[in-house]
Amino acid sequence: MITLCGFSLSNYYNKVKLVLLEKGIPFEEELVMTHSPDEAVLSCTPLGKVPFIRTPQGPLCESQVILDYLEARYPQPALLPADPYLAAKQRELITFIELHLELVARELYPQAFFGGTVSEGTQQRARKLLLKNIAAFKRLAQFSPYVGGTSFGMADCAAWVSLPLVAQASKLVLGEDLLAAAGVDWKAYIKLVGERPTAQKVAAERKADQERIAALKAQGR
Repeated sequence: MITLCGFSLSNYYNKVKLVLLEKGIPFEEELVMTHSPDEAVLSCTPLGKVPFIRTPQGPLCESQVILDYLEARYPQPALLPADPYLAAKQRELITFIELHLELVARELYPQAFFGGTVSEGTQQRARKLLLKNIAAFKRLAQFSPYVGGTSFGMADCAAWVSLPLVAQASKLVLGEDLLAAAGVDWKAYIKLVGERPTAQKVAAERKADQERIAALKAQGR
């Protein structure tokens, strides 16, 4: 059995979890916080990053590596097209979403979500990059109705967990939802994917964990 390690507030954890559910792969979950100094964790994920998985053959880290493993190990139901070019187009979208959108917006997260502040220079740099990269993303994304075309695929597992964070972080810190401002109707798309039972399960469990953490903070724990 596969064990998914990490925590449900992580978009990359939920990306992997959504794939596991979509494929109907039996799995267990283990709470592991990011940057754990525990040697048992570092032996699986040397940078202490989550998510990672434990398999009967050994551990794997990095969310996209995990997804590619799951697709190869459990090919049905497929989340990548059989055609190599079309499969590569799905991976291209994932790279754009995670490297050119989410990773840039992540610089804003301390202020957007965690009560910190980011410098004016960081804000200006993030705005400039997001404006350029969102315009590039629009050239690749189809939203017809799914991000890569007419069928739900692996790229949707990345888009569904990350696009809202890009939009929310830019709105909270930069004063404008840069995705919506560029004409990306991400809310309709998130609603569409969110109607899938698998996505509903991920969202419900993420919300429950958010409420549990908020309650613990309120109690000073």
